[in-house]
Amino acid sequence: MQPYAIAIHGGAGTLVKGMMTPEKEKAYKEALTAALRKGYSVLKEGGTATEAVIQAVVALEDSPLFNAGKGSVFTADGTHEMDAAIMEGRSLNAGAVSLISGIKNPVVLARDVMEKSEHVFLAGEGAMKFASSLDYPLEAESYFYDAFRFQQWQDLKGTDAFQLDHSAKKDSKFGTVGAVACDLHGNLAAATSTGGMTNKRFGRIGDSPVLGAGNYANNKTCAVSCTGSGEFFIRGVAAYDVSCLMEFKGLSLEAAAREVIDKRLLDIGGDGGLIAVDVHGNIAMPFNTEGMYRASKNAFGDEKVQIYSD
Repeated sequence: MQPYAIAIHGGAGTLVKGMMTPEKEKAYKEALTAALRKGYSVLKEGGTATEAVIQAVVALEDSPLFNAGKGSVFTADGTHEMDAAIMEGRSLNAGAVSLISGIKNPVVLARDVMEKSEHVFLAGEGAMKFASSLDYPLEAESYFYDAFRFQQWQDLKGTDAFQLDHSAKKDSKFGTVGAVACDLHGNLAAATSTGGMTNKRFGRIGDSPVLGAGNYANNKTCAVSCTGSGEFFIRGVAAYDVSCLMEFKGLSLEAAAREVIDKRLLDIGGDGGLIAVDVHGNIAMPFNTEGMYRASKNAFGDEKVQIYSD
């Protein structure tokens, strides 16, 4: 039997045991479990890796606990600018969107860019026009309002400072979301979605929608979704680097992922983590921070839902 598997993440960063209330920890684990099982059910029923990662990421985008979709952080202008990407390992087809507003599930729009346009990456006004051409409904600003996110912004409003959500040293909500999967046909897919950084200015774009940086899939090697300090993942072309180490140096998935996260990213001053899966159903979820919201499940039913380094 072709081994199938899925892994998801909800951000990496300063997640120290004891800083979070038991109630909040339970809420995060329940949200991760629900998203994981939605994606897993697609694979178990013979569905595609693409559909599996879409279902998992949509579930995370619909939760206010994570910095994507409904839980997106506020920009310097008090708005929400969201990014997302998806890539298929068999064909290397991909779609990405950036600087979009009012879209409930950015990862779905990214898939439509991949499947219904001749392009790979659409941003800003153009991406919104594309969404309009497909009759996407726009959510009211109130849909994306969250009291905690609003207070995060108020703490930085009017300054030149910005906050990478995953690095907040407080009992809080963290980061980017993503999913990677291998299906019964041996095909891989990766999807990533984010609301960016609090108080971001000048149309800043992180690694999440950038293919090869925060998201990548190739059936020859692996599917990868990253989370962390985006500028460093872009500079290190982190997601592709994992694939590259496997393809050209013959490293295993685990060894390649750890080389990127534990050495190459740290060498240039970056922090964060990634999730990855290969065509054999192997899963890697390394991170160089105190914790990373993560979960995985394989064809044998082995399920893991974790937050801390243990």
